[in-house]
Amino acid sequence: MPPLTAADYDDLIWAALAEDLGAVGDITTQALIPEDAQATAAIVGRQKGVVAGICLAQRTFELVDSSLKLQLDAKDGDVVMEGTSLLTVTGKAQSILAAERVALNILGHLGGIATTTHTLAKVLEGTAAKLADTRKTTPGWRILEKHAVTCGGGTNHRMGLYDQVLIKDNHLSIIKSPAEAVAMARQKSGKAIKIEVEVDTLEQLKEVMVADILPDIVLLDNMPPETLLKAVKIVGGRCTTEASGNITSETIRAVAEAGVDVISCGFITHSAPNWDVGLDFKISS
Repeated sequence: MPPLTAADYDDLIWAALAEDLGAVGDITTQALIPEDAQATAAIVGRQKGVVAGICLAQRTFELVDSSLKLQLDAKDGDVVMEGTSLLTVTGKAQSILAAERVALNILGHLGGIATTTHTLAKVLEGTAAKLADTRKTTPGWRILEKHAVTCGGGTNHRMGLYDQVLIKDNHLSIIKSPAEAVAMARQKSGKAIKIEVEVDTLEQLKEVMVADILPDIVLLDNMPPETLLKAVKIVGGRCTTEASGNITSETIRAVAEAGVDVISCGFITHSAPNWDVGLDFKISS
């Protein structure tokens, strides 16, 4: 996916700041910290992880106070150890504390996705399978969460309903035949759009693979490794094979060793643990 730009996240950051600061700002800091107090702070990884969203954290401080001085100490995709400084901020203490939580929330969430993705990608090393995300993303955060997946070494599935045909079981409840559905989609969409069809059984797969019009990708849904092995042989390299459905960190290696090309996992975006990051803050003397 292309690099993130401010257009991808400014509105989200503004909304997050408005949610946190309301109409009157950080009343605790305003009551306790002099308006002219200066400080230096560092966002630090409290545990080993993969950085994602550092540009959003930087932008959060800029939007709160453009006079703050910012130094990036890490970049997206870096694997960092516990205690590593990611971003250093110097300037008005009230401004730093006003931006703190939003910046940390963003880094913790996106870093958690990147770290989870990285962990699974390491499990797949030595196989031909690529790890991909799904559309199971937080509303409004999709491009950011998919960016975090790439930071962790994963790949992106389709971005939305608009850029790839994916024929699923609900479509097949109407069309019935997966092979017929593929032919209909190809006729309507043309050759430039990728066509993917989901199959639940080897019988469905065989029907698809003997048809005159083949899909670009077959999604092998909820198949155990021994069934996936048979499915890969049936496909015989004529299209991309993707495994999905209830795949965990304990089972993903066996799925990959069945010979599929892609493994898509929704939990790397919707259930990734938060990455622990914090702000080390010090008032300047």
